[in-house]
Amino acid sequence: MGNCIPSLHKEIKYLPIDTIFKFPSPLPNWPPGTGDFGSGYIDLGGLKVCQIVTFNKVWAIDKGGPENLGATFYEPSPIPDGFSMFGCYCQPNNKPLFGWVLAGKDNVGEILKNPIDYTLVWSSESSKFKNTSTNDHGYIWLPIPPEGYKALGHGVTTSPEKPALDKIQCVRSDLTDDLEVESWVWGQGTTSKVNGINVHSVRPRERGVKAQGVSVGTFLARITSDKDDDSNKTLSLACLKNNKFDTFSSMPNLSQIQALFEQYSPIIYFHPKEKYLPSSVNWYFANGALLYQKGQESNPSSIEPNGSNLPQDGPNDGAYWLDLPIDEKDKEKAIKGDLLNSEVYLHIKPMLGATFTDIAVWIFYPFNGPGTAKLGLVDVPFGKIGEHVGDWEHVTLRISNFNGVLYKVYVSQHSGGTWIDAPQVEFQNGSNKVVVYSSLNGHAIYHKPGLVLQGGGDIGIRNDTTKSNLVLDCGKNYSIVAAENLEIIAPAWLNYTREWGPKLSYTLGDEVKKIESSLKGNLKGAFEKLVKVLPNEVYGEEGPTGPKMKGNWNGDEV
Repeated sequence: MGNCIPSLHKEIKYLPIDTIFKFPSPLPNWPPGTGDFGSGYIDLGGLKVCQIVTFNKVWAIDKGGPENLGATFYEPSPIPDGFSMFGCYCQPNNKPLFGWVLAGKDNVGEILKNPIDYTLVWSSESSKFKNTSTNDHGYIWLPIPPEGYKALGHGVTTSPEKPALDKIQCVRSDLTDDLEVESWVWGQGTTSKVNGINVHSVRPRERGVKAQGVSVGTFLARITSDKDDDSNKTLSLACLKNNKFDTFSSMPNLSQIQALFEQYSPIIYFHPKEKYLPSSVNWYFANGALLYQKGQESNPSSIEPNGSNLPQDGPNDGAYWLDLPIDEKDKEKAIKGDLLNSEVYLHIKPMLGATFTDIAVWIFYPFNGPGTAKLGLVDVPFGKIGEHVGDWEHVTLRISNFNGVLYKVYVSQHSGGTWIDAPQVEFQNGSNKVVVYSSLNGHAIYHKPGLVLQGGGDIGIRNDTTKSNLVLDCGKNYSIVAAENLEIIAPAWLNYTREWGPKLSYTLGDEVKKIESSLKGNLKGAFEKLVKVLPNEVYGEEGPTGPKMKGNWNGDEV
């Protein structure tokens, strides 16, 4: 036998960011249109921008940031002829590489100018926060713009020499807007006792269907401490502004929207024990739903198809509300919903200065079931708590208007929700259709199956999700009910601004006492603790309102 010779090579450690994210299925060619959608370019009003999705690695660090795996800094490359970069891109190492930054071309003159200098924000050479496995150093630079211009991003180098002045371009102030911190990308965090570097993704401060702010895709680097409150009063960078926003020239047309939804439309899995399934709104109306008016409670009205006899617009003043059928058999049928013929409703929204399209997918449930408390190892049914008539949930697809690529998915969860980056999304059987999960009884939506507790530790309200044969393919039956850039005839029920359910017919305090009386010892104490921290929506005595009354109808999701 020969001698065993130890390897002279260190084991290579591969990180998630070493993999470039790709969709399960190649994206199609989008249908043609007369605007900028899918062309790769958008005109913001004299400043033409493109979205760069390929990069050259500049520098990486192997610690700090999410999961303490470090981060990698990139320059966009290649950049089209005549275009200039606004800054570098940074991503934590705990995710596959999937990002973008904008580059710009001045079509009128005097919109773009070189910085007059650079300021060193941070370097690993002068910091104790260094790579543990290599000796290379990184330097983060802030461009100093000329008067009347603003910087949109940072430069990154591996030497102490400043970047060339024409490396990064600053933008005339009238084509910029204020930004805010979005999420932590990398750094030492704010729990450090010493001042440390922190890198954040940023977004326009004002966001919504009328807001002109445009995300650039760059990052913000700051020296922060535990005394910082992350207020956005003195941020050194700006975002762009779309001065051609009102034309909606970058938004997809009807055939393009249909193609996008065919590609990404969500597949919703329901729990196998789910009793309260979705339905179309018209099915609910046709199967006995009633319209009540204050002062005439004894004489409710049936609802016409499409809600044509519902009161339109006006304040949510408690004068009207909807409820289930009076007949017990009809009520039981309505409560169960009609999954087989269910329909989802799309709202097409220009976002981030119309450089992205949000497709908000609204799902209606005639009834929201009761909750279940988890008290350590014991589950306790919540009685009637959590029950209400009429439940609206939604999933939002955020799609780039440069290329039709899905970048994020928002899943609504009770009164809030969460954005999920595309690499963290589950897709259906080799397609690009987004998979999400609806929680048992409460219908909160999650991007992966399992148990999520509303509460703290091992005490909270259960949100159980898993796959079953109860599935809603949103792409099979949908209608577009609103689009800022298209002439859409909205169904009458969309402009019904009152409540989709009555006030609760039971006293919440009595329900809580019933549950408490059935518990003993530690379980009773745990339940009392849970009751104190339950979110407001669990106790909501008013019926829910429809999609158009939600803050995210005209605004961003969060």
